[in-house]
Amino acid sequence: MEYLSYLPKTSLQAVVRCYWTLQSEAARDISRQRIVPDGCMEMIFHRGDPYLQFAEDGTQLQQPLCFVFGQISHFLEIAPTGRSDIFAVRFQPEGFMPFTSYPLKQMENRAVPLTDVFGSEAAALEKAILAAPDTSGCIQLADEFLLDKLRRKNFLDAVVQQSLGILAAANGNLSVQQMSSIQQIHRRKLERRIASSTGLSPKQLAKIIRLQAALKLLMLADLPDLTTVALEGEYYDQAHFIKDFKTFTGMSPKHFFRHDLRLSALFCRDI
Repeated sequence: MEYLSYLPKTSLQAVVRCYWTLQSEAARDISRQRIVPDGCMEMIFHRGDPYLQFAEDGTQLQQPLCFVFGQISHFLEIAPTGRSDIFAVRFQPEGFMPFTSYPLKQMENRAVPLTDVFGSEAAALEKAILAAPDTSGCIQLADEFLLDKLRRKNFLDAVVQQSLGILAAANGNLSVQQMSSIQQIHRRKLERRIASSTGLSPKQLAKIIRLQAALKLLMLADLPDLTTVALEGEYYDQAHFIKDFKTFTGMSPKHFFRHDLRLSALFCRDI
């Protein structure tokens, strides 16, 4: 399995965190991969075989070849059906909002077909990226599509951008009240603007940012120590950390790290 990430051009960095690719040959056994929330929406193109997505009740569905995945508010399990060859755009937490009028909350935990989000424009983009000879070609096509849409409809919320930057710098350890005081804006108004721009409430987003910071510490450590991670993450105690961890991953940290977590480990490097 080869995972690579690429920085977007400067003119897109306010809305796009990175482009990434994932390639692997078909495996004999289908191995489920657990993906945890990271606060970012993604635009996915399966240039190889599609993936299966599993629901908590055990049912499964086949993802579209090209889609936008909304904010993930709890863990997600997926598995390849054959050869993997994925090209994807990972947006900043608030970065997808300028590109669509589709309600972000309705996209939560869903793979929404690209044509449902962008209409007729999506068909040409899908065809071009699926036929592109290499990653450079995919990136150029994505650049052109996104920049064209930004030129026609660019209304990033500066207050939301600044607030999320402050929240990220604090690894999620800020309350909405603290952010509203810093930004000198009413708390409820800030909550509405962040939710509208990201598809998540500020409280959800703060917890996800804090979880990702803790995951990075755990995955970089040779011998993860939960007490140390809880303290560095400014959780009240280890029990508080484990509770939040289970909320988003569906299992305790010990069980989580016993599973096959190649995708979670790879994606965590870019957070």
